[in-house]
Amino acid sequence: MKITFPRLQQPLLMSKRDFFKFTVAALGTLPFSRVALALEGTSSAETLSPELAKQVLESVDKDSERLTTIFKDLHQNPELGFMETRTAGIVAKELEDLGYEVKTGIGKTGVVGIMRNGDGPVVLYRADMDAIPVKETTGVPYASTATGTMPDGSETPVGHLCGHDAHTTWMLSVAKTMATFKDSWKGTLVMLGQQSEETLSGATGMVEDGMFTKHGVPKPDFALAMHTAPFPLGTLIGSSGPIMAGTDMIDVTFHGIGGHGSSPQYTKDPVIMATYAIAQYQAIVSRVIDPRDTAVITVGSVDAGNVANVIPESAKLGVNTRFFKEEVGEQLFRGIKAISEGIARTYGMPEDKMPTIERKGHAGVNTNDEMLTERTNAALLASGAVDKKMLITQFPAVTGSEDFTNLFVGLDDVKPVYKFLGIVSPDTWAQAQKEGKEVPWSNHNPNFLVDLDAIPLGGKIGSIMVMDLMAT
Repeated sequence: MKITFPRLQQPLLMSKRDFFKFTVAALGTLPFSRVALALEGTSSAETLSPELAKQVLESVDKDSERLTTIFKDLHQNPELGFMETRTAGIVAKELEDLGYEVKTGIGKTGVVGIMRNGDGPVVLYRADMDAIPVKETTGVPYASTATGTMPDGSETPVGHLCGHDAHTTWMLSVAKTMATFKDSWKGTLVMLGQQSEETLSGATGMVEDGMFTKHGVPKPDFALAMHTAPFPLGTLIGSSGPIMAGTDMIDVTFHGIGGHGSSPQYTKDPVIMATYAIAQYQAIVSRVIDPRDTAVITVGSVDAGNVANVIPESAKLGVNTRFFKEEVGEQLFRGIKAISEGIARTYGMPEDKMPTIERKGHAGVNTNDEMLTERTNAALLASGAVDKKMLITQFPAVTGSEDFTNLFVGLDDVKPVYKFLGIVSPDTWAQAQKEGKEVPWSNHNPNFLVDLDAIPLGGKIGSIMVMDLMAT
C-alpha cells in the first residue's frame, strides 16, 4: 500500500519538527478525503475472516473498562528505566492469569509471556514499560505525582509522557484477545514487556541476559510494536522501509590537570578541550559524511566543575548521534573519538590521559518489512479496525529513534513492523489547530496526554495484526 499527498511524490528524511509539520499538513489542514489511498499487491486471502475479525473487535470493546482501569493505574504509578518493578509485576500477573508461561527479571525488569499453541509462526508483540523524569502537568484526575531516583542519586518527578503506559495496556489487550480466541489460531505467541527503552539499553539488556538462550524465549518470525503519536485520534502511520533513525548515546570525558583559575599555566584545562570539541564535532557532519547521507551530532549536556575560580580535573560531554546507515553511525563515532583525542594531544595530555569515550546506548535503524507492513495494513482495513482515511502508508523517515530493533540483533529472518497511532482527542486537536499549533504537544512534554478512547483502539489494532498472522 502507499499513500500520495498533494505535491509529495517521494519519501523524505526529516527532523522531528518537520515530521510534525508534514503530518499537520497532511492530516490537520487538509480534509482526510483528499488523502488518496491505493492498495497494491495485497491479496484479501491473506487477511483473517470477517467473522473472526468482528468477534475480536467486539471482544476488545467489551474489555474497554478494564483496559482503561489498567491504563490509569499505570499512568499514576510510572517508573524509570530498570526500576519498573511494579509495572513488571502487573504485566506478569496479567499474563499468568491468562495462561501464559511467564519469565521475569530478564535483563533486570523485563517480562516475557509465552503461549504455545501448536505448529505455526512465532509472533512477538513488544511494549516498552518505562517512564521519563518529567513532571506531568495535564491536570487529569489520574495524573502522576510520583517521583523517582536518577542514576546520580537525585530525586525527580516521573511521568508517563511518552505513552509507554498505553503501549503496555495495548499489549495486555492483545494478550487477552489471543487467549480468548485460542481455538482460532496456531503457533507460538510471545508477549514482551521491555524495560528501559528511554535509555536505549533495555532491549540490549534483555538479549545480553540470554532472553533467547538461557531464558528459552522462542526466536520470532514476526515482531510487532506500536507507539503513541501526538496526531489526531485514529491516525495510523504504517509505512514500510526505514521509519526511524539509528542512534548512539556517547559520553566523552576530557581529563586535565586542575588548579586555581588565576594560574592556568599550571593546569591543563579540560573545559577548553571540551569547548573546542563541541564546535569541531560539527565538521564531521559537514566535511566527512557524504552530503547525501543523513547525520546529526548533538551535544546535549556539559558537566564540568562547580565553582568559577577552580579549573576542574575533568569535563564530560553527553553526545548523541543519528543516522540511517550503520556505516554512517560508525563514521560519526570514529570522528568524535579522533577529534577528542586530537584536542587532548594538542593541549599536552599524555597517552594515558586521553579522553574516556563510552557508548552508553545504541539503537539500530528501525526498518519495517515491506510485505509484513502491507499485510498488516490490509488486515486492519479489511477488519474495520482502522479507517482508510486515517491510514498513512507512505511517510518520511524521522530522526527519532527506538531500541525495538536491538531485540533482534544477530537473529536471522525476523520480519518487524512498527506503527505509530495518533492519540489526541478531537477537541484537543481542533483547539491546537485553532491556535495555529503544529501539534498540541510533543512526546516528552509535561502536557502529553493519551485520549482514553485510544486505549481500546490500540488494543484492537494490535489484536487484529497478531490474529491475522496466526489465524487458522
